[in-house]
Amino acid sequence: MLSRAQRFRFARSLLRLAFRLDEPEDPWQCTELDASHQVFGAGSLHEFSWYFEGESTALVSSFEEVCSWLLGCTCARDSDLFRVRDFWQHPVTFEALRKGDCEDHALWAWRKLRELGFRTHLVIGSCSRDDTDTGSHAWVIFHADGGLYLLDATAKDRNRMVWPLDSVRQHYEPYVSVDETFTMFVYGGYVRYLRSRGSAKRNPPPPEPS
Repeated sequence: MLSRAQRFRFARSLLRLAFRLDEPEDPWQCTELDASHQVFGAGSLHEFSWYFEGESTALVSSFEEVCSWLLGCTCARDSDLFRVRDFWQHPVTFEALRKGDCEDHALWAWRKLRELGFRTHLVIGSCSRDDTDTGSHAWVIFHADGGLYLLDATAKDRNRMVWPLDSVRQHYEPYVSVDETFTMFVYGGYVRYLRSRGSAKRNPPPPEPS
């Protein structure tokens, strides 16, 4: 539960972004978010630095090895694994189980790419690609070869796991993200989400990834 002060700072960030949005609104336009990690969803119970604690048992030395390791993991709902609606696994726990939902896959990938020196964002938002469950989703954005790329860590086909961002951005609508320095951002996609539900005054957290 967000405190009154946290909700006020979150609302201030949203208003700052709303006044900056171009017409038509760009869901990828963003501004720095002055709020708590709790706005990322009910399962976001820890500061983001916590996900980098503990020794990893999955030793990967390249981006290709990150993708290969993810391909060996299984998608599973939190309700089936933990009997709760939303639970964010620590990456070390995910390495032991090798199963989890989209944010578990994305958290692990985000940590590993950061450890490999990539500039990278963990993103919570929605996805409408034909081969991905429509609705709330988590993924990773990273910089490489002078461009931006999207890693959908739950894709179980190597050819559909990584895309230049410009080629798929119309199918992914970001709400909030956190980068490799633990700086948080809020996006035009979240402003559109609030407006579509007429709930801007309440400033609820984004929908929980499934």
